[in-house]
Amino acid sequence: MLRFAMCMLLLAGMVRSSAAQQASSNSTTATCSFQDGTQLTVRYMNERIGGKSGPPEGRVWTPGGTPMFLFTQSALTIGNSQIPVGAYSMYVIPRKENWTLILNKNVTEGAKYDEHQDLSRVEMQIGQLSEPNKELSIIFGHVAPKQCNMRIYFGKIGTWAAFKEK
Repeated sequence: MLRFAMCMLLLAGMVRSSAAQQASSNSTTATCSFQDGTQLTVRYMNERIGGKSGPPEGRVWTPGGTPMFLFTQSALTIGNSQIPVGAYSMYVIPRKENWTLILNKNVTEGAKYDEHQDLSRVEMQIGQLSEPNKELSIIFGHVAPKQCNMRIYFGKIGTWAAFKEK
């Protein structure tokens, strides 16, 4: 089991390194630490709002033209899905009434989105912000010892989903 965990951490490190090499100065991360010290991290490209009214409605969205990446050091649940330790690409499908969060197993650099590699699709809660964000922001709220809520803000839209440590 220890050997498996070490291999997964090495793989996550290689994906992080590859993503870091490809990422520009617009790349940023959001991290949440669970009570036991393990972490959940998202790496994404900042996308400025500019004159845009919002992300492309009803289609898979990759902010900045690059998938977001999720790295987890512990097994998680999101919705009814089980997420093993590892690295995943992350996408969203924005809609007016809700957004869908997609966790995908394909973390190959430059790969196109392939829905057959989806590990999880979860409906996200949505709300309106009083003041618009000028760029995409992802933050985590550590709301319980074994729960981190991920929030995505874009313009006047705020969405969120709960990751729970197993």
